Amino acid sequence: MAKKAIAVIGGGPGGYVAAIRAAQLGADVTLVEKARMGGTCLNVGCIPTKALLHSAHVFHEAGSSAAIGVEAAPRLDWEKVQLRRKSVVERLVSGVEGLMRANRIRVAAGEASFLDAHRLKILGAEGEQALSFDACIIAAGSAPAMPPIPGLLEAGCIDSAQALELDRVPASLLVLGGGVIGVELATAYHRFGAKVTIVEMADHILPNMEQSLTARLERELRSSGVEVMTKSRVIRAAVQDGVPACLVEHGGREEWRKAEKLLVCTGRKAVFAGLHLEKAGVRFGRAIEADSHMRTNIPHIYAVGDCNGQLMLAHAASEQGMIAAENCMGADVTFDASLCPSGVYSSPELAGVGLTEKQAREQGIACRTAAFPAAANGRSLILQQESGVVKVVVGEQYGELLGVHICGAQATELIAEAALALKLEATAEELAGTIHPHPTLSECLREAALAAMDRAVHISGRKR
Repeated sequence: MAKKAIAVIGGGPGGYVAAIRAAQLGADVTLVEKARMGGTCLNVGCIPTKALLHSAHVFHEAGSSAAIGVEAAPRLDWEKVQLRRKSVVERLVSGVEGLMRANRIRVAAGEASFLDAHRLKILGAEGEQALSFDACIIAAGSAPAMPPIPGLLEAGCIDSAQALELDRVPASLLVLGGGVIGVELATAYHRFGAKVTIVEMADHILPNMEQSLTARLERELRSSGVEVMTKSRVIRAAVQDGVPACLVEHGGREEWRKAEKLLVCTGRKAVFAGLHLEKAGVRFGRAIEADSHMRTNIPHIYAVGDCNGQLMLAHAASEQGMIAAENCMGADVTFDASLCPSGVYSSPELAGVGLTEKQAREQGIACRTAAFPAAANGRSLILQQESGVVKVVVGEQYGELLGVHICGAQATELIAEAALALKLEATAEELAGTIHPHPTLSECLREAALAAMDRAVHISGRKR
């Protein structure tokens, strides 16, 4: 019997994972990539940003280590910082290319578009070719969204990808957008020595995360020297005295703000222009429509990752890619966005999974919350990371964990335990009854669960 032919459009975290899973299940897989394997995440997104953040963190720690008995006078070598970032990217991209070969996946270099519901046209350096498929997984990704602010392009603004390629640390940086990307790049360049200002339209930065924790992070950013302007709107941009500038409406007043670099981080948009989805009959609006099985309205065509607009996270794209591949091969699995953790590599880090307190109450769910401060945790004090907190949202009737939210050191690592707990429908009592090693940051999760039952050990409170 002939193998099922599966075409995958895009080699990012959604596409290459889908291709590998389909190949594991016995499919004949062809992946089409128009640029470099790894997509946005590996090349100009998650990986290079975190590499830059790590260099910034080490530079900052070295310069503030006198309090723990280590005298240092660090010198920033920007050329080496950039070489390190590039080397990490190259190694991972090379690894993905090796995985394609190991799984016998054909990689077609070129730009894909639909000829009909069962054929693709691939336009590459060697000309044009057609590819027939039994099923297709679209993983076309996303691109930075540019807000319709007059003068923005003329002022020489840069996006998140360009911010990684700067030839030196700018003296000042004005960041438009207080979402994940804006906060992370603001953190990195502030620690490298730039004077950073964040302009955010919402009442607070990171509006989709637990508000009590984002407020804490906002205070930390301000106390470290980052200017955070919330409830603010950029009216227009221009070049003044050879420097980019923005007219910002803030607190009922308008004022011009200048900076050496103007960084736009106001979100991302799904990419599918040029795919000619209409020729395959695939429905789309601002993104490609897909259900929880990752199917479009055409049953044998799937859309995963940023291009379906459901949840723009690399790990979400990978999970959706695996689900689409399995469904292509006859399975019946679905994606549950409520169990997908999110993280911000700021200082301190922020991470969360499940419902925030606000979301739970808006949904009419009877719940209680509890928090445990990092200042009461031994490992946090050792690491000089005592400003954080772990907050749990717990169902009132059964004590089930509805959400876990962390602000503090290694929050993005700790959240995986919470994600597993929610997936297994664990209760606060079950989390509290799990022995955690000492001294570790993970003890904060157990203590927060104990606090939800009025049984916290290392902070004062009511005891049952």
